Amino acid sequence: MLRPLAITMGDAAGIGPEIIVKAFRDAAQQLQGCFVVGDLAALRRAAQWVRGVGELPLPVAVIENPAEAADMPAHCLPVLPVVDLARPVPPGRISAEAGQAAGRCVVWAARAALRGEVAGLVTAPLHKEALAAAGAPFDAFAGHTELLQAEAAAFLGQSVEALPVRMMLANEELRTVLVSIHVSLRQAIDAVTLENVLQTLHITHAALQAMLGRAPRMAVAGLNPHAGEGGLFGREELDIIAPALARARAEGLDVHGPHAPDTVFMRARAVAGQAAEFDVVVAMYHDQGLIPVKYLGVEKGVNVTLGLPLVRTSPDHGTAFDIAGTGRASASSLIEAVRMARRLERP
Repeated sequence: MLRPLAITMGDAAGIGPEIIVKAFRDAAQQLQGCFVVGDLAALRRAAQWVRGVGELPLPVAVIENPAEAADMPAHCLPVLPVVDLARPVPPGRISAEAGQAAGRCVVWAARAALRGEVAGLVTAPLHKEALAAAGAPFDAFAGHTELLQAEAAAFLGQSVEALPVRMMLANEELRTVLVSIHVSLRQAIDAVTLENVLQTLHITHAALQAMLGRAPRMAVAGLNPHAGEGGLFGREELDIIAPALARARAEGLDVHGPHAPDTVFMRARAVAGQAAEFDVVVAMYHDQGLIPVKYLGVEKGVNVTLGLPLVRTSPDHGTAFDIAGTGRASASSLIEAVRMARRLERP
């Protein structure tokens, strides 16, 4: 029997509730044992939005604990209502109420996962401005990753600094891990330190070794064009990245680079049944690593948080306020995130 897997509702003003309903409707087998942590009314409203012409909306069942998800019939949406929005939030608008509800759902699911009550969590998109508008404690976090890191550190009795995490975005063709996540480009450049690069390599090595059953072949992108061209376009590769790679190799990691950022992702892409040269690319900052993966298809990309003592995945897209409430959003990335969470599930 599959252990229960929590799916958080995300921002109720975004497409999260809609893609959740579509996933349970269209991929019932893959979502066996899953349940939704969220607002009952918001999910029932989403079921109305996505129903086809002449069809009844997907049935929504209220559960009281995660274990009940295993007994739910197919094509039914099990909801554990840990939040209760006082009024419906308008789709496509930033709302402090929606931000707070989304944050509370993540906290509940994270704590359940840390206690071992669920196998992990899949997070539907939340809106960072809405999360900030929700006020304390959520305005202290840039997004899911930072909030989950803080919850895990508190559970373990550690400081946040003692529990470093990284973002990996992956699809069937390419994996990339980031040295820095949601910071300005100026801050991202400042974050390229020997310690941060080396730490990223160790976190990536440990996570992918568990996934692949072998040591991963890691490529590292340079920070500057052409990886600095021998110092002509910047010295970060010579003074920071290359020494970090030398340390990693001395510690037994299979790591290569720094390589030119405009070509290294092609060398790590598996296409047409042909194996890639590398298993993953470590990128220096958010857009450097995420643009190549998302270009290959947002509908197949999955965000995985590495370094946490729990399984957390999510779709690789945002709240899509521009189409929220229309029923047009695709559930493909969410379904892939559920599949990935099941593959990463711990005993």
